[in-house]
Amino acid sequence: MATGKLNGKRVAILATDGVEQVELTEPRKALDEAGARTTLISPKTGSIKAWQHDHWGDELRVDLALEQAIVDNFDALYLPGGVMNPDRLRTNHKAVEFVQRFVNSGKPVAAICHGPWLLVEANAVRGRTLTSFPSLQTDIRNAGGDWVDRDVVTDEGIVTSRKPDDIPSFNRKMIEEFAEGTHDRARTRSLGQSAHLGESTSPVRQ
Repeated sequence: MATGKLNGKRVAILATDGVEQVELTEPRKALDEAGARTTLISPKTGSIKAWQHDHWGDELRVDLALEQAIVDNFDALYLPGGVMNPDRLRTNHKAVEFVQRFVNSGKPVAAICHGPWLLVEANAVRGRTLTSFPSLQTDIRNAGGDWVDRDVVTDEGIVTSRKPDDIPSFNRKMIEEFAEGTHDRARTRSLGQSAHLGESTSPVRQ
């Protein structure tokens, strides 16, 4: 159904060891089938080790080292979950800065499960409504966001979902937002927040 909607779009996928395998492979497959060119970016080179529910999964090939990744070369960003993956990335200054640059540019960003941890670390949730794995709700609220328990939430170009069961709904919204492209309002508000934290909120589209 989404074939061709993302033709010409370049999507960065940021992940490291411990990424939940289905949360990387299924959304990536949907993006590829929609015509996007996806690039798996990681602080590691060579490959990363995925996690499957309660055990280690497959080795996934890294396409580009984070050190070499340039935000201007991409149109959108996807942040898969898993507990270990975003927990490691949020302590990596370059990973957090990479996410911040996407948000501040107004380019669409999608995150699922524990992936929104990186949005919290990047100071990207204040004044926004998000969802996530339930254990992140206090972190999101403490960072100034409004956490809700829904399968998918879209707020000015940021798409979030709770868990692998939400992937079908998540994929549809992610493709829709990535096709829409840069959000001028999101860019304006992000730049404003850099100088004046916590000024305004915005309506949520779902």
